[in-house]
Amino acid sequence: MASILVIDDSAYARSKVRDFLKLDGHAVLEAGDGARGLKVARDSPPDCIILDLIMPEIDGFKILSALHESAPKIPVIIVTADIQDSVRRQCIGLGAAAFIHKPPKEAELRETVQTVLGARKQ
Repeated sequence: MASILVIDDSAYARSKVRDFLKLDGHAVLEAGDGARGLKVARDSPPDCIILDLIMPEIDGFKILSALHESAPKIPVIIVTADIQDSVRRQCIGLGAAAFIHKPPKEAELRETVQTVLGARKQ
């Protein structure tokens, strides 16, 4: 299946997302902060990235912007507790492929990943 990078400062959130993704046989890479996430994305480009927005030091917006410039073909799914429409629009404007409210529901996350990966192949 696909290689998916999960960037989130919450170990619990990463573990839940990892468990959902492994149900579909995906290989999951993890990063607990933005700097590590950018390094992993650069060194081992994944098929998809799942990104939290609210993190210390390098937030998800900065990561999304950097990825949009350096790796625009890697689809990014935003998973965040920030549900404002302006935030959603900003993320889509920075190239996010999808936006899911946190905590993600298993079915929604798995379906979104499948849709994003399917669109990438086309």
